[in-house]
Amino acid sequence: MCGIAGFCNLKGDREKNIEQMKERMYHRGPDAGGNYFSEDGCITLGHRRLSIFDLSENGAQPMVSHSGRYVISYNGEIYNYKKIARRLLDEKKVKAFRGTSDTEVLLEAFEAYGVKEAISLCKGMFAIALYDKKEQMLYLLRDRIGEKPLYYGLVGEGFAFASDIGSISVLDGFKNPINSAVLDLYFVHGYIPAPYSIYENIYKLEAGAILKVKLPFRGIESTEMERYWSIKETARKGQENLFQGSEKEAADELERLLKESIKEQMAADVPVGAFLSAGIDSATVVALMQSLHKGKVKSFTIGMEEKDYNEAVYAREIAKHLGTEHTELYITEEDARAVIPKISAMFGEPFADSSQIPTYLVSRMTREHVTVSLSGDGGDELFCGYTSYSSVERIWNKMKNIPYFIRKPCSELVIHSPLARKPIYRIKGKLLGAKGPSDLYICSYETDPLTKKISLDTKECSYKYSEYEPKFLKETNHNIMLMDMLMYHPDDILVKVDRAAMAVSLETRVPMLDKDVVEFAWTLPIAYEREGKTGKKVLRDVLYRYVPGEMMERPKKGFSIPIEKWLRQPSLRGWAESLIDRKTLEQQGILNADVVWKIWEDFIDRGEWRIQIWYILMFQEWMMHEAVISTRRG
Repeated sequence: MCGIAGFCNLKGDREKNIEQMKERMYHRGPDAGGNYFSEDGCITLGHRRLSIFDLSENGAQPMVSHSGRYVISYNGEIYNYKKIARRLLDEKKVKAFRGTSDTEVLLEAFEAYGVKEAISLCKGMFAIALYDKKEQMLYLLRDRIGEKPLYYGLVGEGFAFASDIGSISVLDGFKNPINSAVLDLYFVHGYIPAPYSIYENIYKLEAGAILKVKLPFRGIESTEMERYWSIKETARKGQENLFQGSEKEAADELERLLKESIKEQMAADVPVGAFLSAGIDSATVVALMQSLHKGKVKSFTIGMEEKDYNEAVYAREIAKHLGTEHTELYITEEDARAVIPKISAMFGEPFADSSQIPTYLVSRMTREHVTVSLSGDGGDELFCGYTSYSSVERIWNKMKNIPYFIRKPCSELVIHSPLARKPIYRIKGKLLGAKGPSDLYICSYETDPLTKKISLDTKECSYKYSEYEPKFLKETNHNIMLMDMLMYHPDDILVKVDRAAMAVSLETRVPMLDKDVVEFAWTLPIAYEREGKTGKKVLRDVLYRYVPGEMMERPKKGFSIPIEKWLRQPSLRGWAESLIDRKTLEQQGILNADVVWKIWEDFIDRGEWRIQIWYILMFQEWMMHEAVISTRRG
């Protein structure tokens, strides 16, 4: 786990600029750092290292291939690198390896098999910059699901990339304006979906993609994008070739695949542990870890005094049953408030999933004990866990027999009637106008007309939800699950975990996102995943082989904090109102001050909570941080 950065055709001092980029993401790799400068001045690569495999200098980056043709700067882990190493040796592609790092194996695989074939062999999480001296080509690659971040784009006449968008914004000559066109998406979802970023001409490389940059860089025409793997095609093929075994056989196969994944991901030359909530996903991962581990697995959880938000007591019961070495931390409003000023630097662009705060705090605690932590993320999206999935199906089944030409005018009538003053009627009115289940899911995010009025920019961006083909898959739940795997999971969940953990130099790994697990999950019929309101059936079947079902059958509280309650407290309320000061908003000229204050006063005076309040505050906190950075840039 590391941080990568680099540029080509960038004016200014190469060494000074790459050092600035690396310093901005020091937290991603505090153990060491290195640079590569091409002799022709064409390309510069930088690396910050968090040592996980081969802690010696043999694992240092940027690394040059044995032949001298390729140079790599790489962030992540290749879990099956030992198998690839054996193949390289058996096929006599490599005589011997200098060290024991996955980086060297990956580099030699590129040399032996070519870029696309080599990356297709890899199972892992990664963001890679690979420079081919012979072909004068820079390759940027990102893992299949999007666990590791990679930003790229234009800075002046040059091209730059980095693990952290903040590492691009500190470059000399960076003057890219805020991309206000994406703010409508941000205020709907609380994050900016790939390929967009908060800056114009800076993008997120999408999961499963390879960006080729021909050198010397002559502008955007020097770039070419291709895919080596697609979650959409994986889902389509899986649903066309459904698993033919029984539910028990499905659980057997899932257990086998998860054990293989977890065994690979427990490998490290540093201490390894796991996050443990009271949920099905993390409990399954920890249970299987403990079954594979001779000693006690180290597990970590976070709790709160507010009973409605506290799952720590249940996590403790699970840990005791499994026999892990368990550590927990209870947080307060003061703990949360102390994190808020760090969020903008942590994420680099506006990001407003409020569980970012407990995720950071549990990561900080975990880092005191281990360097690597496994996570249970992915279970909801892969095994139909979210209650919203069954809700969409239930609502659509009630609506679908009413012709759209009747529902649409009825929807407009409700939305523009006095009834719409109440949130419940705004929601019902908006949902009534949905064209199908996928559109219904999109509409569920956009029920409040004020959301689209927060930004003064009225331009609209096409994005993965709006571009989704309504009947790409036959089954309603599977379509919505796929929509989330395309956007919500990589752009919210994985961003949150990566940035919060890397802020304290903790590597997180997600066994459920193993290629084989993901591909198997998409072969399952919906009957193996959901029954009524109960999701993750097959995952529960695996877990209940290790943990009694009655220990898990309780309402899910979620990994969240009582932000609505806390914002009413004098200290956080004062902080919030200072950020949305009318004069400040008007000077910035980005948000509609009247709409922002309407939303805030509805909350303070009338008790109407909108999640957009937190989205606005996180945007403004980022704006304040950006103003400071801009001043430093001069």
